Amino acid sequence: MISLAGRDILHAWGKFIFTGVGLGLLIGVTLTMAGVYRGMVDDGKVLLDASGADLWVVQKDTLGPYAESSSVPDDLWRGIRAMPGVAQAVNVTYLTMQVGQGQRDVRAMVVGITAGGPGDPGWPPQLVAGRQITRGHYEAVADLASGFQLGDELKIRRNHYRVVGLTRRMVSSGGDPMVFIPLKDAQEAQFLKDNDAILMQRRRTEANPAFNRPGVPGLLDAVIATQTSNSSVNAVLVRAQPGFAPAQVAEPIRRWKRLTVYDRAQMEGIVLGKLIATSAKQIGMFLVILALVSAAIVAFIIYTLTMDKIREIAVLKLIGTRNRTIAGMILQQALVLGLIGFVVGKISATFAAPIFPKYVLLVPEDSIAGFFALMAICVLASLVAIRMALKVDPAEAIG
Repeated sequence: MISLAGRDILHAWGKFIFTGVGLGLLIGVTLTMAGVYRGMVDDGKVLLDASGADLWVVQKDTLGPYAESSSVPDDLWRGIRAMPGVAQAVNVTYLTMQVGQGQRDVRAMVVGITAGGPGDPGWPPQLVAGRQITRGHYEAVADLASGFQLGDELKIRRNHYRVVGLTRRMVSSGGDPMVFIPLKDAQEAQFLKDNDAILMQRRRTEANPAFNRPGVPGLLDAVIATQTSNSSVNAVLVRAQPGFAPAQVAEPIRRWKRLTVYDRAQMEGIVLGKLIATSAKQIGMFLVILALVSAAIVAFIIYTLTMDKIREIAVLKLIGTRNRTIAGMILQQALVLGLIGFVVGKISATFAAPIFPKYVLLVPEDSIAGFFALMAICVLASLVAIRMALKVDPAEAIG
């Protein structure tokens, strides 16, 4: 039976190999799509790992700072730092925007970090080149995925920054590379209005009688200063002291500060369950469609190969070959075709992953599951050809 199938494959090996390669490219796309989904999940986890926080303190009743906008006062961290079980509490801002560099711009997540050093919440944990930020203004650490190099000059809003360090795999949940800058600069980029907006706001405030009272000197200036200040951050990152559970630290903050506090598990649920949920469903639909297309293609190919040798099958029946032997030959050819397709698909996905625009994470579990799924598809697809072959009349061999 093995020899019969092998001889038939060798008889038309060129057609068989090229057919397997075509199927393999389709399998490669399927594995790549699964890798894209895995990469999205990994991006979300990397974002949380990069923060180095046990708790995220955000604006009340929001899903900030990643899934929704969040704004809290930048002096809030002092009160949180004094809460029981809090080891560190630092401000942070996140802003996804276009960062300019020369004649091009790159979409990136700009992260504002407080003064400190590696290991502090919000800071990039390690660099692959250069140094960390040491000045209070106009220095940046960028991820390698941005394409920026040491010494490059970046433009963020109206200010320019020098890239002093490079990091790796510091990305947002959407895969955008991170650019770390000092907190004050990030606050200005996110919250401070431009000069024209400030001028128009001042004119509206001066025209408002409620803020222009002769008997209250300095009220107008105080109101204008408040309206044009940038004293907000997106979140406070909290690290718990050893021996304190995050939930134990979070409860007093919720109760006394009247804020929303998320621990790691809750924040991971928000990032993975809300930010990438729609994309995950789309990828799942594509995987189902590709599986159905693969099954249809395999069925059509096996059916066509069987139709090409109807006369040979009739001769086999005429000389007394059992139906089980003929069915085994067709089944083996389907499995060999699937094996060739899987090998080609795995190789193509492995080589395509590094050049794919999104981060592609190929895990062995997906490859193993894909292999067995493909073999099952080949078995099911061969049933149509086997049924047709068993109906062949031996008289066709001499017709």
